Amino acid sequence: MKRDDSYAAVLRRKNEIMKTSVGIDYSRYETGSIGFDYERMMEDTGYDLARIRDIQKKHGVGSTPLKELSNMTALVRRIAAQKKGARIFIKDEAQNDSGSFKARRASIACHRAKELGFAGVIAATSGNYGAAVASQAAKYGLKCIVIQECYDGRGVGQPEIIEKARACEAYGAEVVQLSVGPELFYTFLSLLETTGYFNASLYTPFGVAGVETLGAELVEDCLAATGRLPDCVVVTNAGGGNLTGTARGILKTTKTHVPIVAASVNLKGLHMASDHDFNRKSFTTGHTGFGMPFMTNPDRSDVPRSAARPLRYADRYVTVNQGEVFFVTEALTILEGIERGPAGNVSLAAALSLARTMDEDQVIVVQETEYTGAGKHHQAQLSFARSHGVEIRFGNPEEEIPGKSIILPERVDLIRAVDLDLDKIRVSSIKNQVKDHTRIERSDFAYLVAETNATADFVRRALTDLGVAWEE
Repeated sequence: MKRDDSYAAVLRRKNEIMKTSVGIDYSRYETGSIGFDYERMMEDTGYDLARIRDIQKKHGVGSTPLKELSNMTALVRRIAAQKKGARIFIKDEAQNDSGSFKARRASIACHRAKELGFAGVIAATSGNYGAAVASQAAKYGLKCIVIQECYDGRGVGQPEIIEKARACEAYGAEVVQLSVGPELFYTFLSLLETTGYFNASLYTPFGVAGVETLGAELVEDCLAATGRLPDCVVVTNAGGGNLTGTARGILKTTKTHVPIVAASVNLKGLHMASDHDFNRKSFTTGHTGFGMPFMTNPDRSDVPRSAARPLRYADRYVTVNQGEVFFVTEALTILEGIERGPAGNVSLAAALSLARTMDEDQVIVVQETEYTGAGKHHQAQLSFARSHGVEIRFGNPEEEIPGKSIILPERVDLIRAVDLDLDKIRVSSIKNQVKDHTRIERSDFAYLVAETNATADFVRRALTDLGVAWEE
């Protein structure tokens, strides 16, 4: 009998397709009525830090330099109070093959695919991850398909996304380009089922475990360069795997708590699945349109249980505006002679603001950079925005309205990282996870405490307000 490949039928088969394409039976980790054993799932990857490092070293990944940004630090100290202005360092992940930290995720995903005997890999992404998977697949002799949400309804694509497609194709991948809408996940599932390829999702345990080496290197490099641990690590946050993997690597390398700050571009008011809004944002990753929903509901990803759980590890969550990031991208080039892509500089823009409040003997580490060029360059993004009627000017970034204006700061001291309320985010996460439940089990309660990085009292209060009973 012919298989039903309708949209509804394929979506009904998604768990079966995922199990086959990743080699993980996610049901093994389910506990209680809402929880799951996250740590057991991560341990079952079978890859410890030493093995991951060895795999990455053999495939052009890792051991990237930690660079002190002395001129950026001096700039901050000119506008900071006396004896304030932390030393700023940046982990130059653009030195990885394929040009971003996502090579770390792709290296383990492709290694796993080869180990399990898959003929190829598939990734659904419009970002650097597609290029990373394509690059690593080439090294392993695997076929590669990258599915990209690329165009609006008029067939117009952002220059950054078009550049990423070029990179994927250059590494030998087949790129399937789609317009914005729900067909992305359907196409992804259909191709996984038809080809029998490995699901090289951003959100598998293998992908997130690959980023743990970055956290470990940060600790080791900072100790070697400064004789102390970072006083703060700033991580650009979108789907959460970057933050999760980095934090886990830090935890595995030092027993001392290192504060983790998530940073996203403020795109408040723009809808990521809107055809109208698709080309009115100048960042395709590292923004609140991904950061907020994935922080409060990580399992909205393309696997049943995401290994990216950023709320478990973030100590703060701040936003910066698009104009601030573009300004800092230019400043990095002019002051330090380092030209890197804007998305990777989200955390650098936040760091400039945070460093002003820190002591001058403290150290703040910006966790990544990404490659730039062609459509990824900030000037290409600004030109594209202007062509879509977005106002671009110098002024106060606080006046920026996403989708309508990009305001570059007329003075450096106007760059301000704005804190989001993590407690509100925690409540939202709990609400998302207990919906349709009036009572949860003891294991569920413990899961929520770990999942939200909150106290038991905090979770009790949230459940009480939501009218949900629990066992302890």
